[in-house]
Amino acid sequence: MDQAAEISSRDDQTPYEIVAELARYIGQARDAAVPAVAKDAALQCIFDLIVASIVGFNDPGPTSLRQAAKGLFAPGNATIWFAGQTCNAIGAAWANSSAAAAKDLDDGNRFAAGHPGAAIIPAALATAQEVGATLDQTLAAIVLGYEVAVTVGSARTTYGSSGTWTPFGVVAAVAALRGTSLGAIEHALAIVGESAPNQSFAGGPSPRIPHPEGASVKEGIPWGVVTGMTAVLMAEAGHTGPRNILDSRRHYVFPEDLRLGAALHICQTYFKPYACCRHIHAPLAALHRVMADHGISGAEIDAIHVETHPPALRISNKADPENLVDVQYSIPFDLALSALHGPEMLTPVTEASLSLPGVRELARKVTLEVNDAFAAAYPDEILGRVTLTCGDRVLTSAPTPPEGEPLMSWQELDTKFRRATRLDLKMDRQQAILDAMTSLKAGEMRPLLSQLATPL
Repeated sequence: MDQAAEISSRDDQTPYEIVAELARYIGQARDAAVPAVAKDAALQCIFDLIVASIVGFNDPGPTSLRQAAKGLFAPGNATIWFAGQTCNAIGAAWANSSAAAAKDLDDGNRFAAGHPGAAIIPAALATAQEVGATLDQTLAAIVLGYEVAVTVGSARTTYGSSGTWTPFGVVAAVAALRGTSLGAIEHALAIVGESAPNQSFAGGPSPRIPHPEGASVKEGIPWGVVTGMTAVLMAEAGHTGPRNILDSRRHYVFPEDLRLGAALHICQTYFKPYACCRHIHAPLAALHRVMADHGISGAEIDAIHVETHPPALRISNKADPENLVDVQYSIPFDLALSALHGPEMLTPVTEASLSLPGVRELARKVTLEVNDAFAAAYPDEILGRVTLTCGDRVLTSAPTPPEGEPLMSWQELDTKFRRATRLDLKMDRQQAILDAMTSLKAGEMRPLLSQLATPL
């Protein structure tokens, strides 16, 4: 039997097995108590995403989406965060997702190779406002949204940008909060599997020639949110999708035991100390370590050699970025920027970074190489190593993991919040948001909703 026939034979034996299992889990988990460790992780993820949303609020992408939402979506009571504006749940989640993803400061999962929080949390909070859900119901929806999204994203046989697989988690969270029937959940998962953005250019296989221009659309997360939320409404109204989509071995390979609810994928979330692609974080940590160990200043560095894993070489890595999106995906530029002007320049990255002295010159002296051992370890481990040439000295770091995984402590998140929002918020507003988060941890949702409704 040839390979295509074997795949077809396997697929035909188990019609919509995976979709049915995911739907059953969503139906059961929405009414179950959330484990304390997952509840705390969900609260942290909400806080971390609010940080990312404040930093991304004034980016041209979210700004344009907030304007477009007025004409594209119906009025409603869901908050468009920090804008003094409301919309229906889909429009609000669309706009909030864009702000959360704009600066690449949002959370991620390396096994799924992308960013679940920027999709799932805006969809869950907007839907919770629309249906009047409790905090416990909202946290349960977020936890199971991460569980479903990461399960599907990790099973892909090829790389897919976050917007291609996070909509499965959006369906899970929204359907849980809306009390959608199991049959409709199955079809919503199937609809979103066929309808989510495919990102065939930006998320396509390497080599990508030419590299995609840095643009607001990025990984397609906001439109994936719209697709996921719309899929639930479509399925509730009777629309159908191909429920055997996830049984296609050509596109997905799932383990025999999905461990849904036991895996607690939300507890394996990483948080970013720097507003750039996660593939850059291990080299950054290695750079900072070797500079500190040897007392090196950026001005002493003549060249930087980076050893990393293969996915890090598929991002654009432009030494001469044209815009801030290019900066988010450039190992050479970000290492040069951090070495010469300090790590704080990456939290957040501003337009000023594009013209700072010496950065482009040093970025052109950064070379990248795949380390076979790092490649073999990925994604179970993510490591980077840098070698600095400083005159006649050659200084090499140890293999170094990135910071912020899994999760951070609440104190580390507090520090990230204060550092990342220092250009956008006065100290009294920072404290008001921190107080609202304290209330959220104590079980009270209204202070945070009030802060989200108050313009920056």
